Amino acid sequence: MGGTVVVIGAGMGGLACAARLAARGYDVTVVEKEAEVGGKARRIMVDGQPIDAGPTVFTMRDVFDGIFAACGTRMEDHLRLRRAEVIARHAWDADQRLDLFADPLRSEEAIGDFAGSAAARGYREFRHETRRIHDILDQPMMRGDNVSTPLPLLWRIGLWRFDAFAAMRPHQNMWKALGKFFPDPRLQQLFGRYATYCGSSPFAAPATLMLIAHVEATGVWLIEGGIHALAQALRKVAEAKGARFLMGTAVTEIMTERGRGACGVRLANGEQIAADAVICNADPNAVAAGKFGQQSARAIPALAPAKRSLSAMVFYAHARTSGFELSHHNVFFSRDYAREFADIASGHPPCEPTVYLCAQDRGGRRSDAGPIISGQRERIQIIVNAPANGDTHNYPPQEIEQCTSQMRATLERCGLELEQGTPQEAASPAEWERLFPATGGALYGRASHGSAASFLRQGPRTRMPGLYCAGGATHPSAGVPMAALSGLLAAKKVHADLALTHRSSRVDTVGGISTRSARTGVTG
Repeated sequence: MGGTVVVIGAGMGGLACAARLAARGYDVTVVEKEAEVGGKARRIMVDGQPIDAGPTVFTMRDVFDGIFAACGTRMEDHLRLRRAEVIARHAWDADQRLDLFADPLRSEEAIGDFAGSAAARGYREFRHETRRIHDILDQPMMRGDNVSTPLPLLWRIGLWRFDAFAAMRPHQNMWKALGKFFPDPRLQQLFGRYATYCGSSPFAAPATLMLIAHVEATGVWLIEGGIHALAQALRKVAEAKGARFLMGTAVTEIMTERGRGACGVRLANGEQIAADAVICNADPNAVAAGKFGQQSARAIPALAPAKRSLSAMVFYAHARTSGFELSHHNVFFSRDYAREFADIASGHPPCEPTVYLCAQDRGGRRSDAGPIISGQRERIQIIVNAPANGDTHNYPPQEIEQCTSQMRATLERCGLELEQGTPQEAASPAEWERLFPATGGALYGRASHGSAASFLRQGPRTRMPGLYCAGGATHPSAGVPMAALSGLLAAKKVHADLALTHRSSRVDTVGGISTRSARTGVTG
């Protein structure tokens, strides 16, 4: 059957969509304004070293195994992966440290040693509860079609299962729900941090997001070359199935045709590419803001700045470290989590931030610490949450330097020293706005605040026939596997709509019957 498809943007969602459609026999062209694929999963050079500059946590491996299998290959044929023994290393000061492990029984034992037997029991109950939430939502929502209200989700679960809907905890506050499992505020803080995986505050997010802890507990994988290597591998398999990539090429307009909807794209050089379907792997708000023309702007509702997810101050360094044995993934907590998010809500980076540090050269097969030779520099990415105001605030050098000092203070309080004069780069919310326009630097789309937030994300279909969305700012959520799932959902919608259109065309030709096009433009 086939058809012609243009994908705008080679982020994780666009790559997944392109690979799946190319494997189905579609004529796919991916247009990317940057020189390399990956979108947020990009790579930069610091001190002559390539550093992953985007997401670093890789979970839900089965999503990608499925993409590679659909292209007739295996992920292991393109990438070297290994499962992390230590999910993450956490510190509150120089004496309070806790590892979570791939083995949940080891995590339970570690929590018991750290905070007592009651905390270990709380973790056991929490683990069972998060698995229950995940199992309820995995197929019908995370891997299923977008739903604009809870009712279609209840239908998929089974209308009689209102107990299942209650178990999802959409009306409970995440922070308060965690307090019932973990009276120890340190553990409440540790598991509350999972809300930030989709750019949200644990003080405003629903308890449903506790399922992220289960996703991570089922397996964190380390990829040699980082997440950017995964993006490159997806490009390779998509090209093997016939997809074409136009790199360093910007789309200035999604072309439309009266009565037909989206019909192709116009490039910055004036060239046009006609298409039966256009998939936009950019933040939906870029479409709504007219970044791809005024006609397509009507296809997607605009997102108010107050609804944006978190942004971040991100630091990249090639540095020597001392005083703290790093794992691949490390978290250094602030002393006042509530104040941290209050600072962000007021439009300022936190005065005392929680710091995530990815030590990209750590992660040996037997241990997730080492091997790093004493005195050897290593590649590091550091993330501090920040407000998504990069479109209204330019973050001058003195402010970035202040954020750097505050970040270092958290690390030093927890016992980690970074050498002075470290070769370093930094990206502020203003830089993220430049890379991803009309977002203010929000890295996760809409914040998951309130019970209805999960039902308000842009779905794969838009109001305009022939125009679809994919990426971490669309349904189902943010993050590497979720962005890929969004691309697979978009591919599914395109395939279904074009198949119906072609069947309708055959009826018109053979039977002389006038049939309305399948591309009705219904959101979802």
